[in-house]
Amino acid sequence: MKRVEAIIKPTKLDEVKEALHKLGVQGMTATEVRGFGRQRGHTEFYKGSDASVGFLQKMKLEVVVDDEQVNQVVEAIIGVARTGKIGDGKIFVLPVDEVIRIRTGERGSKAL
Repeated sequence: MKRVEAIIKPTKLDEVKEALHKLGVQGMTATEVRGFGRQRGHTEFYKGSDASVGFLQKMKLEVVVDDEQVNQVVEAIIGVARTGKIGDGKIFVLPVDEVIRIRTGERGSKAL
């Protein structure tokens, strides 16, 4: 199993959620986060002067899927979240050793 973490623009959340739902992804965690990458934030014009904003609003999505589904999930996120402009985000794929459903005690893929 793998955990796919995607940092995306907030405006893309609903589209990504729908794309993953169509793939059969049943669970997802979305968290509002702030951060910056290569663009180092941005500059805004505020009350007559430039103000540097170091952190940008982003959404962090986390899904855990079977190894066979990872490429489909990654491609779906890229397909929907890519605008071609700086700040589109990043995707991280990490190994997951074990998943346990607390309510039933199910483990592994059955717990997804």
